[in-house]
Amino acid sequence: MSLIVPAEAQPRALILAAGVGCRLDDGTPEALRKPKALLEFGGKSLLARHVEILHAAGVTSITVITGFAGAFIRAELAKLSDGPPVSVLVNPDFREGSVVSLHAGREVMRGGHPVILMDADVLYDRRLMARLLDSTLPNCLLLDRAIEPGDEPVKLCVRDGRIVDFRKRPTLPYDWHGESVGFFRFSAATAAELADRAEAYVADGRRAMEYEEPIRDMIIASNLNDAANQAHFGFEDISGLPWTEIDFPEDVAKAQALLPELVA
Repeated sequence: MSLIVPAEAQPRALILAAGVGCRLDDGTPEALRKPKALLEFGGKSLLARHVEILHAAGVTSITVITGFAGAFIRAELAKLSDGPPVSVLVNPDFREGSVVSLHAGREVMRGGHPVILMDADVLYDRRLMARLLDSTLPNCLLLDRAIEPGDEPVKLCVRDGRIVDFRKRPTLPYDWHGESVGFFRFSAATAAELADRAEAYVADGRRAMEYEEPIRDMIIASNLNDAANQAHFGFEDISGLPWTEIDFPEDVAKAQALLPELVA
């Protein structure tokens, strides 16, 4: 007999796609540029790939946070004929920190469902999403042990098997670290807490911060309360699976080279 997942346990996806992507500047006037989520690889945009992979994995509720050149995002979504329609929420202050985009998705995070939070500028193998969705961890991050040196990668830092820091420039002691893929699965309660924390950041004037900061706050708070910490935040190691975040022009070439490695 097949297991039927209750409706309230069905995850909802929230894709952050509001940024300008200024580090990918190729000389095209800003008025003509498209969001990074619309970069095409193998004739298919990153956004179309996200939606296709999520639908194939059984995630039918998807919301995209738009901002810069949002009309292009809407036009791309209108072309996607397979599966349920994708919702759009707008961050009008997209030139500020990405925590403002996270705040724009607060109604999704407070919806009483688990939430899949995703960066839009990632090309990845669908096995990463399967690893995230199939994990038994209540709140799961994805970690790749292969990490380039420097301050650019967001580091997921581990000590005694537990995540202890989560930042480009960690400040807390740790044993080893990997790179965060930028995909997360949060329980309904944790997603609601994240919405509250993002709202506090915006209300307190910390609008220039990145969305990882309130997640880091939750991780640290969880570790300080050892009695209540039942592996509250954990990770799945996806080392060896192909993926890349696209921030700079050289990342586009790297993504193109990864295409043959992706599972169809």
